[in-house]
Amino acid sequence: NCFVPTSEIIAVEETELNKKQRNIGKWQKMSKPHAFTVYYVKKARNHRWRCSDVTFWCVDEHLCNQWIQTLKELLEMQKSRPKQLLVYINPYGGKRQGKRIYEQKVAPLFSLASISTDVVITEHANHAKDHLFEVNINKYDGVVCVGGDGMFSEVMHGLIGRMQKDSGIDQNNPKAPLVQCNIRIGIIPAGSTDCICYSTVGISDPVTSALHIIVGDCQPLDVSSVHHNNTFLKYSVSLLGYGFYGDILKDSEKKRWMGPMRYDYSGFKTFLSHHYYEGTISFQPAKHTVGSPRDKDCCRTGCYICKKSEQQLAEQHKECGLKHEEEEWRVIKGKFLAINAVNMSCACPRSPKGLSPAAHLADGSADLILVRKCSRFDFLRYLVRHTNQDDQFDFSFVDVHRVKSFQFTSKLSEDNESNVTDVGKKRFGQFCRDHPACCCHIANSTWNCDGETLESSAIEVRVHCQLMKLFARGIEENCKDKAAHSQSSAEQLL
Repeated sequence: NCFVPTSEIIAVEETELNKKQRNIGKWQKMSKPHAFTVYYVKKARNHRWRCSDVTFWCVDEHLCNQWIQTLKELLEMQKSRPKQLLVYINPYGGKRQGKRIYEQKVAPLFSLASISTDVVITEHANHAKDHLFEVNINKYDGVVCVGGDGMFSEVMHGLIGRMQKDSGIDQNNPKAPLVQCNIRIGIIPAGSTDCICYSTVGISDPVTSALHIIVGDCQPLDVSSVHHNNTFLKYSVSLLGYGFYGDILKDSEKKRWMGPMRYDYSGFKTFLSHHYYEGTISFQPAKHTVGSPRDKDCCRTGCYICKKSEQQLAEQHKECGLKHEEEEWRVIKGKFLAINAVNMSCACPRSPKGLSPAAHLADGSADLILVRKCSRFDFLRYLVRHTNQDDQFDFSFVDVHRVKSFQFTSKLSEDNESNVTDVGKKRFGQFCRDHPACCCHIANSTWNCDGETLESSAIEVRVHCQLMKLFARGIEENCKDKAAHSQSSAEQLL
């Protein structure tokens, strides 16, 4: 027996049987057998999906055609499925395999599912972003990016920017209510880092992602806007990191010739340098959220926390609009080894739990993680916990808060109001006393915004609830059990 919900059937095709096939098993007894093949999603371990097929046959040609027609009509009723896609391929990202991966693994599946595509091979940075501002976006059911997190970020900026431009929204206004993007983005992983794909699907696999696109999955996603002095800088969906992760990115950018290994090298080098940075964090707690960063309630398919938090956030906005009350801000000053704000768990193969295991994809909040100055050994203990099952926030020097907006100003930025030369000398002296073994003079870190550096260290961040949508369904608890549970009697066709 093979039970498949209609929503996970990929295609139905009439099958021509050759003489060799007719001489096998039961078909040998049929004078003139007729057959059709159903292609469907087969779920394997670790959230991996594959395209499988089963062939049915009979001697009655009319009955065979009836089955084909009925199944095709059922597929036509799946309105969430894309018919026309705009595809951007980054041929330079990761191991330069994007074009090959798309042509060999993804394009045949799109063709099987009768999805037509317009393919654009990007030639330079921001090619996809600029193209999205010019193309007739309304003719497409979705946009697919083939590459790593950088390629996704470029497409995301193009889509969100296009939507705000068409709606007359000023992106430079940090308090402006942004217009949601109804056009879904699909991610075909082919980069050196595929954190977003891993955190929203559960695996970085091109075939699995292609099948999620074909069946028309939809996963809302929170997006954070980053501003400096009323000037828009970037959007972020995964990591905003200052200190440790910012320094890793800044150092690795100089070593691109090393390929993906540059992250390991720069990470080890940054850990040994053990820099800390002074600054002030101000944030608004996300009072609308149902969960908390330490409740161990992870975001999964059909997450009730995301749905409930979205409702409560809408109610809170309605009440605030009536009362015009100023919301609570909390202020923390200190010396930090790392300041991380994540909109999702940021899980990856090396860190299956991610930076914040209980972070949610669409609850209108971010988890703000503050790692205060501590010994190198304690910091190592903290980093190691990203790879095991222990509570990574169970340290006296680690604080975590669920927030809907925050601001950061470094000590150096605050001191710049006085004499810059004197401040530089003061900071240099302090760092040399704290790190007598090194000759560092860096008094400021860099923000790592989804793998790209920000020019300013003083930033203002706001989380926009479910600003965009992905061709994904979140991470399923147990793929096989979930599939069995979701089948209705009308869908049990095979």
